[in-house]
Amino acid sequence: MYKGRENYETVKHLMSGEECIVTGYGQSMTPILKSGQSVRCIPVTEKTALKKNDIVLCKVAGHFYLHKISAIKGGKTFQISNNHGHVNGWVGKKCIYGLVVEKF
Repeated sequence: MYKGRENYETVKHLMSGEECIVTGYGQSMTPILKSGQSVRCIPVTEKTALKKNDIVLCKVAGHFYLHKISAIKGGKTFQISNNHGHVNGWVGKKCIYGLVVEKF
């Protein structure tokens, strides 16, 4: 299982169908995730059901984040936010690469 950070290298592994251990840094997801905490991500495919408050590895405006889905429009567009109410933006499912299924 690949171990990485919130970056393109990790995304490449997820896009190839591999589960990954991802370590995020920063305070934006506290207290759900602490800086330096690792999580297990499974790849997001067309068939993956995503819901509000899921934590995902995604790309918004050129940056990779372990953030949460804060709203969904029409089942196809997802609002990405940190845990303190800051909205990073809206993305399509193709910009969501991993779904957090376990925290360590």
